[in-house]
Amino acid sequence: MRIRLLGPVELRTEPVGFTTVSGAQRRAVLALLALELGRVVPVERLCEVLWGDRPPTSARAAVQGHVAALRKVLVDTPFGLHTRAGGYLLTGSADDVDALRLEALAARTAGHADAAGPVDDAGAVALLEEGLRLWRGEALADLPDTPLRTALVDHLNRTRTDVLLRWAALQLRRGTGAAAVAVLEQHVRTDGLREELVALLMLCLHRAGRPADALTVYHRTRRRLDRELGIRPGPALRAALAEVLADDGPERPAAAAAPAGPIVRIPDRLPRRTAGFAGRRAELDRLDRAGLPERTAGGPVLVTGPAGIGKSALAVTWAHRAAARFPDGLLYADLRGLTESGPARPEDVLADFLHALDVPAGAVPADRADRARLFRERTAGRRLLVVLDDADSADQVVDLLPQDPGCVAVVTGRGPLQDLPALDGAVVLQLAELPQDDALLLLERALTPERVHGDPRAAARLVRLCDGLPLALRIAAARLATQPGWSLSAFADELADEQARLTALSTDSAFGVHSRLHLTHRRLSAPAADLLAALAAHPGDRVDALTSAALLGTDTPAARRALDELAAHHLLTGTGPGRYGRAPLVRPFGAGLLAERAEPLRRLPSERLADYFLAVLRRCGRFLDPWQEGAGPPAHPPQALPAIADIRTALDWFRAEEPTVRALADTTARTDPGRAWQLALFSGALYHGLGRFTAWLDCADVGRRAAERCGDPVPVSLLHTCRAQALVALERPHEAAEAARRAVAALDAAEGPGAAAARIRSLATLGLATGLVGERAEAERLTASALTLALPAGERRHLVEAKVHQARVCLAAGDPEGARRRSWEARDLLPPVPLTRIHLWCLLTEAQTLAPTLRDETADLVWHRLLATCGEAGLLDLHAAAERSYAAHLTARGRAREADRRLHAALGHFRAEDRRGGGPSEITTGLAAALGLDPADRPAQG
Repeated sequence: MRIRLLGPVELRTEPVGFTTVSGAQRRAVLALLALELGRVVPVERLCEVLWGDRPPTSARAAVQGHVAALRKVLVDTPFGLHTRAGGYLLTGSADDVDALRLEALAARTAGHADAAGPVDDAGAVALLEEGLRLWRGEALADLPDTPLRTALVDHLNRTRTDVLLRWAALQLRRGTGAAAVAVLEQHVRTDGLREELVALLMLCLHRAGRPADALTVYHRTRRRLDRELGIRPGPALRAALAEVLADDGPERPAAAAAPAGPIVRIPDRLPRRTAGFAGRRAELDRLDRAGLPERTAGGPVLVTGPAGIGKSALAVTWAHRAAARFPDGLLYADLRGLTESGPARPEDVLADFLHALDVPAGAVPADRADRARLFRERTAGRRLLVVLDDADSADQVVDLLPQDPGCVAVVTGRGPLQDLPALDGAVVLQLAELPQDDALLLLERALTPERVHGDPRAAARLVRLCDGLPLALRIAAARLATQPGWSLSAFADELADEQARLTALSTDSAFGVHSRLHLTHRRLSAPAADLLAALAAHPGDRVDALTSAALLGTDTPAARRALDELAAHHLLTGTGPGRYGRAPLVRPFGAGLLAERAEPLRRLPSERLADYFLAVLRRCGRFLDPWQEGAGPPAHPPQALPAIADIRTALDWFRAEEPTVRALADTTARTDPGRAWQLALFSGALYHGLGRFTAWLDCADVGRRAAERCGDPVPVSLLHTCRAQALVALERPHEAAEAARRAVAALDAAEGPGAAAARIRSLATLGLATGLVGERAEAERLTASALTLALPAGERRHLVEAKVHQARVCLAAGDPEGARRRSWEARDLLPPVPLTRIHLWCLLTEAQTLAPTLRDETADLVWHRLLATCGEAGLLDLHAAAERSYAAHLTARGRAREADRRLHAALGHFRAEDRRGGGPSEITTGLAAALGLDPADRPAQG
């Protein structure tokens, strides 16, 4: 023996005698390399055994130093220590490492469980005793106390217990159980809840003629199981008790010894721990709570999440961490839920499990149901952990779940396992992306702390671009590790290109991000697969059933089914009732699917989506700008639209969907300008109503450029007018007048009803902008021209628009009587329902022209009704204009303090609206300026 790990770590370099390697960390490096003899140990795993999940920035350098020192120590030994890509390799004979020798002896004696003769038993006993003599105390006793060291010790202890159980059972079968009593008593004192150990001790005491001592051991263990675990003795203890009570005779000689039953072999099928596992402390703690053998709920623990989120790594890491809780064994099966070869058959997995539980191959039933029944029998009364990795469906899993409450099953899967919680009361652990600190720690382990800390901003950006997916982060780190000259910032720039990101984070194997998504895509139904591709045309981060129905050209129930299927496969994530979010790495995958389609089909989702939003914007326009001109009915009318019942619901809808509408206008401006200019035009009144004037102007600019690409003067004029209106709202009247003049000029040679309507609107808007710059006569002439054009057509909508603008020009020119008269005339032309923005503009104009001699009580009633109506409607711009106008009215009547209080209160209200909208608006800025406040100041209390 050259390296001893089953006690303090020691190395023999001379022909005789062992020496202790200096330094606990150096001993830890030697121990891990020896345990992994013949296999490359990644640097991250060496860091883990030295420092746990928080290595210092100098970790890699420290590991290199320990390896260099160990090479010198190992010069005159049969071992060689070699550097390999990403880690180190120790070579030599396994017989020279005591821990490996122990495992080899355990493996050689495993076949003696069914041996029938004393010669076989005697040989097995000798081998097992050799293994037990290798122990010199606690394994790895003098290493740093880290989670990995604890897991390694737990594994070695399980092997020792397995060897002890076989040895004692063989002694009992040979009729020499008395020889095992002392050793068993020593182990029961340290592991008194291991029922197989206690049962063997009872039987050995009984066969040695000490039945009273055997009963004492039983009752002591029974009380302890009840007190500490809340469970009753299992089958092994009950069987031992039955034998003691049935026959209190002394131990029989070996020749007459009755078989003591098969030697119990403790299965340990767990794969190796994932190297470089980082974070997930909250999830590990939840698994600790959910995976207690004595828990009240008996269902499995279901770990779900998208591809690459780290489900398998978490389950295996926790299984190693919790292994000591399951003294009867650890079973693991890769169910291959999403692989090219297809999912594992449950009957094959059951056969493997039964073999691990010492069922001879010839005794395994042929039928799946019979195998499941035998599996339940073999796991009854045991404390066993079963890890079912990458499950395909609930049907695949259901027969693999042990039913005894002392057993725990952990199931991972990214497929549709919705039936599993309902059928078996599973505890569901949904994995989200790694928090930034954990993701950075993963990068540090895969690269070096120095490289990550050298550019923390780029590292954080890399985490975001990888969507916090451990798989994507590992691939990114692997690429960086093989290119030491690359900077994190340059690689993050490469990933910022959405089209290149998925390629950069994929590999040639089945373990890349693209491969995982491809395998998931293959399992989708045709509608769900179509939706995954069509969603590439959706520029927003959130989707719902209505937009999905539009993308598919179907109804909302069919769209909901497709959405639910994508969510079940973790390609979408629920963000609220009926709303779903998309991971950044799923979007380019869907774009690749869409790009594979023929050109007309590739454009279809974008056209459908634009037509859907245009239809909703038109419906909203009924309440804000009911007579806005468009370009006719959509080519792809949607089958369902959201319920827009009034101004407030229209504005609420737009507040939520504005980022998508704007992004769609931007993208279609290049590819589909005929739809882009309409999106911009019909959004105008909604931007106005929310008081987002700068965003309105920007969107109108996008629409104007798209209209110019179409070559039609009517939409060009309408978008110039739209820009002019936004500039009026921004109190930039000179620029507004110039934009309106361009709107008028664009229609010089245009003919037709659309051109006539656009000309009336452009002249009216130019008149308003001209009046605001002080040119009263020209403003009156322009609005009169607009009215003159509207009169022959006799269309109510044109007359209303001309008169509303005339009223505003009169008000700006100091003609309250003219303003009031024009406003009344416009309102008389409006239908009483639905209440629109134009109604409220007219009411505001009329309130602004109240006679100075009107009693305060009467005037206040008019203003209060107007303010209440604006507030109920949610029209922020009109509400703000009314508040400022009312404050001016109060000040003119000697009620300045009251006016100041109202403005401060209004400022608080609009700041609250800003928080809903995600940022400050021009309304808040204007009110704050009127009060002489910085826009960021808190409103004064009054």
